[in-house]
Amino acid sequence: MFCRNALCPDHSASHHISDLRILREILFHSRTSCLVIAALLPYSTHAQTEIDYKGEVWMNAGSGDFAPYGIMSNRYGITTQPASAMLRGSVKHEWDTVPRWSWTAGADIVAQAASSTDYARYLSSSQSWIERGLRPSAIHVQQLYGGIRYRSMFLIIGLKEYPSALLNDSLSSGDFTRSINARPMPGLAIGLRRFVDIPFTRKALQISGEIFYGRPTDSGWIENHFNYYSSFINTNWWYNYKRLYFRTKPSLPLSVTFGMQAACQLGYKLTYFFNGGYGYTLVDHVNLWETIEMLLPSPGEGYWRGNHLGSWDMMARWRLPSGHQLKAYFQWPWEDGSGIGRRNGWDGIWGIEYVSASPRDIVTGAVIEYIDFTNQSGPMHWAPDDRPGTTITDEATGSDSYYNNANYNGYTYFGMGLGSPFLPATIYNRDGYLRYVDTRVRGFHAAAKGRISPHVDYRAMLSYRQGWGDSYVPRPHKVHDFSWTLEAGWNIRNIPGLKATGIISMDHGDMLGNNFGAAISLTYSGSFMIGRHGR
Repeated sequence: MFCRNALCPDHSASHHISDLRILREILFHSRTSCLVIAALLPYSTHAQTEIDYKGEVWMNAGSGDFAPYGIMSNRYGITTQPASAMLRGSVKHEWDTVPRWSWTAGADIVAQAASSTDYARYLSSSQSWIERGLRPSAIHVQQLYGGIRYRSMFLIIGLKEYPSALLNDSLSSGDFTRSINARPMPGLAIGLRRFVDIPFTRKALQISGEIFYGRPTDSGWIENHFNYYSSFINTNWWYNYKRLYFRTKPSLPLSVTFGMQAACQLGYKLTYFFNGGYGYTLVDHVNLWETIEMLLPSPGEGYWRGNHLGSWDMMARWRLPSGHQLKAYFQWPWEDGSGIGRRNGWDGIWGIEYVSASPRDIVTGAVIEYIDFTNQSGPMHWAPDDRPGTTITDEATGSDSYYNNANYNGYTYFGMGLGSPFLPATIYNRDGYLRYVDTRVRGFHAAAKGRISPHVDYRAMLSYRQGWGDSYVPRPHKVHDFSWTLEAGWNIRNIPGLKATGIISMDHGDMLGNNFGAAISLTYSGSFMIGRHGR
């Protein structure tokens, strides 16, 4: 019988150690960021600088082991527990789009008190399982970053939340390769801030891209949520994300965006445990040249080093004469060459989106998606290199096991999926199993948002999914989940910048569990100017 564990991200007093690791990373990055920003100050001494600020009070409560899917997912890993109270404050300066040189910086702090979640942990000394409650840390840094821009090129260092480059994060189920589901990790990003015209195409074709290098700091979380029985634990790896998109002329009624995203986990400290006891440790260090190789990976000893995944992406946008827009898109997932070559059938995220021409319409946006990850290039994998001396030279490159890898924990950060949350991540596995249990998942997702009145807006979401386990560890029977969420926001008329929001959400089924919850929040946002007027 296989293990299934997951718990809440960033938990208990032991995670103050993890927080210190995060802060050490941040201090290193912020020193560099401050030097970069200081170098840019001469460019802004003759102009005022706008600083945006935001404060939030949040409370949620409910039943179940976790917050419902609609409250928990696609919020950058902020809320996971069935009950919590949170204070959050942020300040930031956005890019100035007028001058050639510009800078950005921001800080975002979260303080919270939350309920705990129990998980099973094997003790080899007593040969028994115990239940232990974990909860998020009382305070953590959600964002702390600085960056510079020259024309369309940008460089950002630190902790920053990055949205999907293709999908509507407020309505979609989530990007397959890099979603807004997990907390940001410290790292460096470089790329094009927007689409730019490709020379000699007469503005018929544009290009956009990004490269990100990150260093996860959730080793403490992983160590606290591992069952230490018969499995492995992986820490000290590096993360690389890259994207290259092309877009046809956006001023035309029909415009198409297409390209690829790719992510890689490289390097590790891999420790194996057998029957509750320590087995052995393997260490794979990553040097400077190997981090460069992550951009264009090459095989070594017959295999591609590290854990690679990504998606082929395309979106066609049709703008109607009325100004309304219709979008049709897909993301085709891949884990290796078979997926890149589209040998995984209809696997992917298939969606249609409606965008209203007016932000005051009753329905300003809507999305419906069909999600299918059941093919995975077939159930069988056979590679001759796996069996030295075999006379069977044919290959069957199937059983892709999305978001899982033989040498890495699941594709997660603090237990939350770095990719689409439609596949339940390791945080849901309460027995210390640090891999995805259900990778073969099929279902649909629908969402809409709009305005009921000039001061009241809403969002509604509905999801249904079925899971069959994994190609390597299939479930004996099918599991399912049904989730819905209703959200309403009130922009208080007499106090500009003040907004009250209420959310009610529920999960039902044996996949995510039966969770019910409600949340209320009060946010206040605004801006102020520093510096002196330009001449």
